[in-house]
Amino acid sequence: MNQFRPSRSASTSLTERRKAATQLDIARAAAELFTEKGPDGTTAEEIADRAGVALRTFYRYFRSKQDAVGPLLSSGGDHWRALLAESGSQVALAQALEAAAVASLSPPGPAAQDEGLRWTRGLLRAARNDPALRAVWYRVNQESEEQLLPVVTRLAGPDPDPLEVRLVAAAATDAIRVALETWALTDTEDGVAVSPAELVVRCLRELTGGLRLLTVTS
Repeated sequence: MNQFRPSRSASTSLTERRKAATQLDIARAAAELFTEKGPDGTTAEEIADRAGVALRTFYRYFRSKQDAVGPLLSSGGDHWRALLAESGSQVALAQALEAAAVASLSPPGPAAQDEGLRWTRGLLRAARNDPALRAVWYRVNQESEEQLLPVVTRLAGPDPDPLEVRLVAAAATDAIRVALETWALTDTEDGVAVSPAELVVRCLRELTGGLRLLTVTS
């Protein structure tokens, strides 16, 4: 009996990790080129070459050059939902949403910030003049909202109103989207750098303040 033969599930997991790593390499290459030359001045061939993959590999994972940055744009939402999912049931939903959003936008060090927020800022600025890139950004947010639903449902307590759960997921997703878009297009405010975490707190409170599911009772 071969005790060292990998299981099918282990092999699949390794394959998925390799696929995700390749997609992220392509996404970084696309983001770099978009920053240097703009989406219009960048070709899929150049992205593939920068990422060190064949053009056919590029099109195996992505339909277009703009679509290639999807993994970078979605990584922040993935991190936020993971942090939110770790919230305990003793924490009010409104507080959990806010704490997770602030934590995801407050990296522990400059390197982490450069990897996530720097790419987001550059891509959102490029998206102003590129409808296809904006469409990718909107798609990423729609997918994030859908993936947020089961997390909110669990944290909302027993028998939550499905309509309110959907409204909370939509409002929270849009709050973060608007905060990031505003931050990306703003360099300073009265000489002080604008904080995406501060903006997201303001947007969350403005957009979710009237939802009963998020009302904190004493």
